[in-house]
Amino acid sequence: MLKPILLVEDNADDLELALRALAKTHLANEVVVTRDGEEALHYLLREGAYAERPAGNPAVVLLDLKLPKVDGIQVLERIRNSPELRSVPVVMLTSSSMESDLARAYRHGVNAYVDKPMNFTDFIEAVRELGVFWAVLNEPPPGSLKSNIRR
Repeated sequence: MLKPILLVEDNADDLELALRALAKTHLANEVVVTRDGEEALHYLLREGAYAERPAGNPAVVLLDLKLPKVDGIQVLERIRNSPELRSVPVVMLTSSSMESDLARAYRHGVNAYVDKPMNFTDFIEAVRELGVFWAVLNEPPPGSLKSNIRR
């Protein structure tokens, strides 16, 4: 069974573009979408509406920085402070190019920080490359399942 990709995005336009880009990669991984930091944490911790989801962590979390309810840094902190989640790769996918946001994200253990390109084509390509790298090319920690590209 392949691990899902967790996409945490509150902007409807960015969400649509990211989903289109991931679909173009033909990954076999399911993409789970959450719209705010609180919902993302419920998914990751198997709480609330996600209490009955099957056990296991996503292949990668694509996490927006500026989210309603619980921001991206707070989600990242919870992931890194949880023994069950700390090895999950987290990519901050954000429109913030502020150096202070970049520094905070790395200080809290983000694996990669990607400034969302403003150009439609560049945004599609950036998300496609992220999906392929983290779900296919990256070697996950021991005991994890590796993803496959559908042919």
